Amino acid sequence: MTEARASLPVFAERIFEGLPRADQRRWAQTYVEGLLATPGKKSVRKLAAAVSAAPAASQSLHQFVNASPWEWTPVRAELSRWVEQQTTPRAWVINQAVLRKRGEHSCGVHRRFMAATGRSVTCQVGVGLFLSSAAGAVPVDWRLLLPGSWARDEDRRRRTRIPDEVGPRSIELHALDLVDALAEAGRAAPLPVVADLDSTSPAAVSALVAGLAQRGRDFVVAVPPTLQVMVGRHLRVHRPHGGDGQNMVLAARGLFAFDAGTLTRMESVPSPDGRGRHVTVMSSFVRLPAPGAGDGAQRTYRLFAVRPENGRRPVQLWLSSLTHTRMDALLGLTRLPAAAEDTVRELSDDFGLLDFEGRSYPGWHHHMTLVSAAYAYHRLTTRPLPPGDRDRLLAAA
Repeated sequence: MTEARASLPVFAERIFEGLPRADQRRWAQTYVEGLLATPGKKSVRKLAAAVSAAPAASQSLHQFVNASPWEWTPVRAELSRWVEQQTTPRAWVINQAVLRKRGEHSCGVHRRFMAATGRSVTCQVGVGLFLSSAAGAVPVDWRLLLPGSWARDEDRRRRTRIPDEVGPRSIELHALDLVDALAEAGRAAPLPVVADLDSTSPAAVSALVAGLAQRGRDFVVAVPPTLQVMVGRHLRVHRPHGGDGQNMVLAARGLFAFDAGTLTRMESVPSPDGRGRHVTVMSSFVRLPAPGAGDGAQRTYRLFAVRPENGRRPVQLWLSSLTHTRMDALLGLTRLPAAAEDTVRELSDDFGLLDFEGRSYPGWHHHMTLVSAAYAYHRLTTRPLPPGDRDRLLAAA
């Protein structure tokens, strides 16, 4: 047996069992089926036509996604539990999805500078949590970034039906909220959190790290080169030019400006791509300066970076609480955000991520929930699975 198969009705019955009405559960399955069956742009009209000949199907489907008052949180919780059962997740990955928009009326739309392209785009920004395993990165929960203009404009909030309790939250706070939600919903043991939020703000990254530490969560987080770190003898390393180094604070990139063997360790590590090559990794034990906190209240982390082979690529720095984990395992975790980015591209190209036609806050969350369910079904029931995940799925059936 090379594939694990499950019927869409059985999948939909479980994932959408929390919806209170039978017609809601029926239209949820119809929407997912349409996403899977419709080629090209996935407008509501095309989704309806792909699965129903009824003239009113398109209007009913549009009503279900944009206006029907169903809660998406229980559906996502059940989806996360289902994905946990079908695979062997190795990490919870936080990643962003930039959804380009033409107009300015959809909930959360704003102008945003994209460092990768050097240009600003009109877009929505979704912050997603992905369960990452050998089978891929599967999205199970989302948050919508609301810039200040959306958070404060009462007319905009009313028109797009933003709930009163939803206020302005930064990306890192959304990330922590996603972690909390999955910890509450999931049945498996918590896994390391891996995040590359593409942030140049040391304050934002520090807030994310502090929040994960307060929750007792292990993590591997990409950090900007300007992040301030503290090094010294209390971390079993030595200052390069004498002194006790007890309160030495410098930018993270400064650690790798010294010769190896002073503040950093240099080692050759097998490449995570499994091609037999080795990469050079520089690492150091650090703490984050905490105003007003004594040494006993501070945690020791591992800061590391892969040395570029040709010196042309910028060094990506990572901070991890996994101070006793093998470096090759840590490097493997740093590859997971790229897998989540691949999933976002696949969602955009093949699963209608960018094709939502409504403008409301509930409609956006409904659409993202249904797209995630369609992707999970396709990824985990219609493609060959790694042997370990396949055996686990069959045992749970």
